[in-house]
Amino acid sequence: MKKRLAEEHIFGFLREAEAGVQVKQLYRKHGFNEASYYLWRSKFGGMSVSD
Repeated sequence: MKKRLAEEHIFGFLREAEAGVQVKQLYRKHGFNEASYYLWRSKFGGMSVSD
C-alpha cells in the first residue's frame, strides 16, 4: 500500500535533515524509505511550503 504524504510533511522532513538530524533516523521515525528522501530532496530542495 502506498501512502502519499502532504508536501508540508515532506518539507518538514527536509528541514529536519538540514538541521542536522541523520537521514537514517528520519526515515525510521517517520516510516518512509531512504530513496524517497533523496527523491524529495532533489524535487523540493530549496523550496518552501509557500512555493
